[in-house]
Amino acid sequence: MKYKNNISTAVSLTAALVIGSCTSSFAATDWKIAGGDSEGSSQHAFGLKFVEQLEAKTNGEYTGTLFMNSQLGSEQDTVVEAGLGTLDFSILAINNVTPFSPTVGIFTLPYVIQSLDEAELLTQGEVGAELVENTVKDAGVRIVGWAYTGFRVLTNSKQPIETLEDLQQVIVRVPKNEIMIDTYKAWGGNPTPMAWSETFTALQQGVVDGQDNPYVTVDAMKFDTVQKYVTNIRYIFSIEPLIMSESVYQAQTPEVQQAIVEAGKAATKHSAEFLTANEARIKQQLIEKGMVITDPANGEKEWIEKATTAVWPKHYDSIGGKDKLNRVLRLLGRDEV
Repeated sequence: MKYKNNISTAVSLTAALVIGSCTSSFAATDWKIAGGDSEGSSQHAFGLKFVEQLEAKTNGEYTGTLFMNSQLGSEQDTVVEAGLGTLDFSILAINNVTPFSPTVGIFTLPYVIQSLDEAELLTQGEVGAELVENTVKDAGVRIVGWAYTGFRVLTNSKQPIETLEDLQQVIVRVPKNEIMIDTYKAWGGNPTPMAWSETFTALQQGVVDGQDNPYVTVDAMKFDTVQKYVTNIRYIFSIEPLIMSESVYQAQTPEVQQAIVEAGKAATKHSAEFLTANEARIKQQLIEKGMVITDPANGEKEWIEKATTAVWPKHYDSIGGKDKLNRVLRLLGRDEV
């Protein structure tokens, strides 16, 4: 892919120079950590725990400063910057890593992950370990932790959406991710690819009518002020990895590398606990703020059928082959395709 090639080339040309010159990025003990969401989000809770644990495991010699709400650029921009070694860490939606390391798209195939338990099983097991290796190779970034944010629900400002016919009446912002774009097209929808950092303003100005993100994110980003209706679709369980510049990681001592990995594991565990403890409460708060929540008609059956039959086969090659998907399905105890 174009992005992947650009990053790989840039890393190969500049990594030695950056390491050799020992710039502030490597000498600093206060690392920059980008985040696309606002304070109060799962990303923020994850980042706070990571910094806390990093400090504890390095006796205060290393810490991090969180720059939330896309202060350091769009989520996809931060992948590029981390790959170049000009940014230390970023917490971002997995779909924004996919253009640079396509095999992580297995986590954005619609209706593959159907619970928090399944998300934890895949990310923290052999599948997750393989994807860590792939992102290092493809994009020059290393996944050192996983945040869990819940199912992406559909919000909009126009009308309740229960059927695919209803969906065709609204324009929905989607990430610049081919799997998610193709999913909305399979549903007959009107997807408009847009950077996350531009989304709130686009909703506010009516450039788009809706978007999809988990309840925790809807609340943290204050989407209730520009959106009225919520549909409980469950097509993607949102996973948000913490990526680290591989060149920065390799510049550390083995002891510091171990501290980073252990801090990432602790933050991952905390993220699951944060979601479990807060999602239902946040959903109720959104109702109290005036959001109207509905479920898809017929248990989402038509949504599932169209997405899995049209989207899965189209992206077998990008995720590493049909066998890769079947391996995941077997791990989840489901039928192969």
